[in-house]
Amino acid sequence: MKERIQELKAAARPGPGADKAGGESAVLAKIAEMPEPDRTMCKRLHAIIKASAPALSPRLWYGMPAYAKDGKVVCFFQTAQKFNTRYATFGFSDKANLDEGAMWPTAFALKGLTAAEEARIAALVKKAVS
Repeated sequence: MKERIQELKAAARPGPGADKAGGESAVLAKIAEMPEPDRTMCKRLHAIIKASAPALSPRLWYGMPAYAKDGKVVCFFQTAQKFNTRYATFGFSDKANLDEGAMWPTAFALKGLTAAEEARIAALVKKAVS
């Protein structure tokens, strides 16, 4: 929660922290701090998201990398170490356009990324911002 409060204060202040470039810098710095294998996965996710949905702006959200459209977080990454879990998580907020009937997944466990997972993530991110 302390990280979230700092993020809100930084966003309220005008300057480089509030723009897209500042958000990307903060996300890249947070990724660089991550332990392996989360760092490698998150670097790859960052590249996939930027390629699949260039309209999304990188930013920190509760101290973790996230990607927003019109200031609203659409998707995010959580390291396994953040909550002492056995896998990292890639998830979507309620702002993502993933509705499919009365029930659909909003978060995915990640232990690694293969070409199949990368393709699925790219398709989900494109759908989420459509």
